[in-house]
Amino acid sequence: MPLLLGAHQIDEAFVWLGLQGHIPSSVGRVALWIYLLIAFVVLPIVIPLAVRAFEPDRRRRWLMAPFAAAGTLVGVYLLAVVVRGPIDAQLGHFHLAYSAPISHGLLVVGLYVAAVCGALLLSSYRHVVIFGALNLIAVAILARLTIDGFASLWCAYAALASAAIAVHMRWGKRIHERASVQAAT
Repeated sequence: MPLLLGAHQIDEAFVWLGLQGHIPSSVGRVALWIYLLIAFVVLPIVIPLAVRAFEPDRRRRWLMAPFAAAGTLVGVYLLAVVVRGPIDAQLGHFHLAYSAPISHGLLVVGLYVAAVCGALLLSSYRHVVIFGALNLIAVAILARLTIDGFASLWCAYAALASAAIAVHMRWGKRIHERASVQAAT
């Protein structure tokens, strides 16, 4: 996940460069397509599935299934939106403003946020739950600050926060297992 989110931000740099005229617009346009496919399609599907995959508690995995289903529904819908087009990006103040013809935007965004954050909040790993709560706080703050830059800024936040995911994947499971062993003894 951290590699995907990092690559996603590198890709967004090419969107920026294309819009600023520093690289051919065709390269920037391809980067725009890649960016939106990752943000709109891959992330809402992969994040709840990834959280569900590393969850050791069977009951919690079962409770995460609706979030994975919602993420898949949103991802398929947004794939159709991107393919149908038109899609675009504009330079904003400290962000890019992406546009796509999304019907029922509030519902789609709500399901997207629920899919991406919901599974995190149900995890048996305390660090993952904290990350999910911080994600919801970031969503609220970013939505309040800017609607047109929401996708760009949330993805940038997610890329930075992916360091926390990497730390958890490396050390969090061992800490959780040690705590479980100590509680059992």
